[in-house]
Amino acid sequence: MKIIACIKQVPDSEAKVKAEGGQVSWGDAPLVINPFDEYAVEGALQQKEAISGSTVTALCVGPESAKEALKHALAMGADEAILVSDAALENLDTAGAARILAAAIQKAGADMIIFGRQTLDNGAGLTPAQTARVLGWPMLGLAGSIKVNGGSVQVERVIEEGRQSVKANLPAVLSVVQSIGEPRYPSFMGIRKASKAAIPVWSLSDIGASAPAPIITRSELTNPPSRETAVEMITGDSPAEIAEKLAGKILAEKVL
Repeated sequence: MKIIACIKQVPDSEAKVKAEGGQVSWGDAPLVINPFDEYAVEGALQQKEAISGSTVTALCVGPESAKEALKHALAMGADEAILVSDAALENLDTAGAARILAAAIQKAGADMIIFGRQTLDNGAGLTPAQTARVLGWPMLGLAGSIKVNGGSVQVERVIEEGRQSVKANLPAVLSVVQSIGEPRYPSFMGIRKASKAAIPVWSLSDIGASAPAPIITRSELTNPPSRETAVEMITGDSPAEIAEKLAGKILAEKVL
């Protein structure tokens, strides 16, 4: 079985995001693999271990720098990685990303596609379902466990109401949550192997696609307005005196 784990490169979770020129900026913050996508890679590797002859490919749409995120997936144990990168893909929204991913998936060929539940930067959580729609494949979201049986896959969905067991025929698109299992730490040998890996870069022409026009655009983004606050410390010789002063302040400000 051929499994593709879709990942994304995002700013580190400690990055301080701000608005500059009407656009989102995270300054010089380091870029890393999306933390939720590490669970996608983990889920894919679990299926590789459970099903003899399976392979895992990490797939990413992004700039040249996204190779580092793909190398993280390779270090975890993915067999190969593919980067889709083109200057025309700078302003992708979730629907556009789904079209590009679907085109790359059709070129690569796959039986199962696994996503993380959402990305750390936009956090919409829509791309897995949108990709499934473009491919015309069933979508099983929020999976906490995965079990393949012949030509079908059964997952246990983790939802607010509890757990839900659903099944679909392969090929299928899945998104996973943290219950799938803690992502494995890249081994030393895995890191060495990933550092030497040659990651192919596919352009739009390579996957037979054109740059999709965004459905949603940000016309302008601004930082929250600054607020001035003042703090007054109430003191006294006893708790009773402090309480009396506080009650007076509250009554004077007409809080009560």
